[in-house]
Amino acid sequence: MRAFLVRMPSGLRYWTVVDDDFLVVAHADLFLRELRLSRGRAELTTKAYAESVVLYLWWCLLTGRDWRTAAQHLGLFIVWLRWTPGPGTERTAVRPGPGSKPVRDNRHINKVLTAVRGLLSHARSRNAVPAWVLDQLYELGSEADLPLAARGESDTMQVRLRARHRLDEPESEVDRASDEEVVAMFLKCRSARDRLTILLLSRVGLRPGQVAGLHRTDCHLMPDSRALGCDVEGAHLHVVRRQNVNNAWSKSKQSWCMPLDFLVVQAFDQYVLERHEKLGAGGNDFLLVNLFRPPLGEPVTTAAIGELCTSLSRRAGLGRVVTPRMCRHAMASNVVDAGGKLDEVQALLGQKSAESPRHYLHPKPERLRDAIERVPSPRWGTEGPR
Repeated sequence: MRAFLVRMPSGLRYWTVVDDDFLVVAHADLFLRELRLSRGRAELTTKAYAESVVLYLWWCLLTGRDWRTAAQHLGLFIVWLRWTPGPGTERTAVRPGPGSKPVRDNRHINKVLTAVRGLLSHARSRNAVPAWVLDQLYELGSEADLPLAARGESDTMQVRLRARHRLDEPESEVDRASDEEVVAMFLKCRSARDRLTILLLSRVGLRPGQVAGLHRTDCHLMPDSRALGCDVEGAHLHVVRRQNVNNAWSKSKQSWCMPLDFLVVQAFDQYVLERHEKLGAGGNDFLLVNLFRPPLGEPVTTAAIGELCTSLSRRAGLGRVVTPRMCRHAMASNVVDAGGKLDEVQALLGQKSAESPRHYLHPKPERLRDAIERVPSPRWGTEGPR
């Protein structure tokens, strides 16, 4: 049993599950197809869900359980996930002992359980599993255990369905890239394309999928773009969620305009000259394409952007790998350090929730020191400073 990539005649792709005879597992395929086609999830999302469903179905097969009713034993499935490698490995089980490292951490296990709940809930909607299975997956919970921002405005007690099986995940803070680190990486770039890529990550704040998915028609760099049918003033980018041949995908469902400063516009100009020197008028509509290795003119991938950040971090001797996500955090923090408001950060990052930008803010120590020193001594109001 394995996850399998399906290419549809329209060019759309999604991941499904096939058995050892390469026959499609029907209910898993229905669930994953709906996830991709009806809910608009990314291709990589269906891949992650398909791999999780494979683990669940494989566990049911090995333990002689019916996948439709095995939800009553999800606790045992969690133990199996923690200590057993997946299909395709040399060993099918490990023997845990003192100091042994689990095969999967809590975060990974929770993602698998999310996919399993989705599969069984979808199968229940088609009457493929008994109704009591949902009772094994969910329990009633109150809004009292939700953050204040997620609670309703009513004073009456509200109830909701809460997953029965969910492990505690350690909170992992993503650090921001410092300005010194970004500059060091920028100076180690060997092409105008790489310099533009770093600026799109650290100064514009785009995700790798959004950077790799940019088309040249998304870039309006003139002070006035009305001739292009765009009323947005100044240089800007249109970040659009679309299906791309390089599988680049914008996580944000909504489209938005991202303003650009002179530094990014200048990097665009240098890259356009470099691209024309390498490809002439050729190439496709993608903004960032291969210029130095085959296939020339083909769009870069999100994996290539991650590899670029890793390589630049090493070349700059930073002592750690500065990831694209850290660059995005740097952009958001710099906006606030410069006096920006949370609603501005939310709009610039293309986020829907007003609470989302808070995870991206990492105030500089100097700003925290200034905040403390601005607080007056309680005695100054009557006696004056001493």
